[in-house]
Amino acid sequence: MIPFDFEYYQPSTIQMAVDLYQHLHEQGKRPLYYAGGTEIITFARANSIHPGAVIDLKSIPECNVLVMQKDMLIIGACVTLSALSGANPFPLLSAAAQGVADQTARNKITLGGNISGKIHYREAVLPLLVANSRMVIAGAHGIRVTSIHQVFNQQLRLAGGEFIVQVQIDRDYISLPFAYFKKREIGHVGYPLVTLAALRMNDEIRTAYSGVCAFPFRSAEIDEALNDSSLPLEARIELAISHLPAPLLDNVEGSPAYREFVLKQTMADAVHRLERR
Repeated sequence: MIPFDFEYYQPSTIQMAVDLYQHLHEQGKRPLYYAGGTEIITFARANSIHPGAVIDLKSIPECNVLVMQKDMLIIGACVTLSALSGANPFPLLSAAAQGVADQTARNKITLGGNISGKIHYREAVLPLLVANSRMVIAGAHGIRVTSIHQVFNQQLRLAGGEFIVQVQIDRDYISLPFAYFKKREIGHVGYPLVTLAALRMNDEIRTAYSGVCAFPFRSAEIDEALNDSSLPLEARIELAISHLPAPLLDNVEGSPAYREFVLKQTMADAVHRLERR
């Protein structure tokens, strides 16, 4: 049960959503955009957030598309992870979506919600990072299209009142050889020690990671090390580990030392799989 009252709105257009946010913000209502709502509900129940209003984006048509248009895959931010894995338009993204939480949760968690979340893992963003995706973003100044690398650095960084409308992925990326690994300490449900998503393009491997540090990331320096075929694989992995962007996570899933051990194994698994293909 959420221990406070809030106002609920369900606009049917992008402009209505943007205007509502501005109006509610000016009234001091601390509005939040809402798609699947799983994280908002969890944090509200824990009294970690106290929005005075939520703006549900699920009735906006542009936020619900899942279509190949010319040479581009377009995915609305309100498409659920279950719908993504079922349609399988981009196998690496489908694998990542299938690995998040359990089936019941995936029926509610949306692509945009997972990318925008505050929990460490946000694994659905990994395929988007390695595929150099573009984000369609709406706000008070209109709609803009930008590289994911311009707006996702450790977390999604949008201006106040902005929200993701769609993700765009070039067709060239969606059929590339890929590898996806999610390593947990035990079982098939729960937070990971290491999640790794990788594509091979033009004989180079591109990787992105979750569960390793306190945020998901892609690192050009790590990829450069892993692709340095002049070195033995073990040396490539040691060099890659030296370029981690932050300390290894230390939590109930595993210690930094154990995470590093699992990460090295997972990097080797990805390289072996993609260099053979």
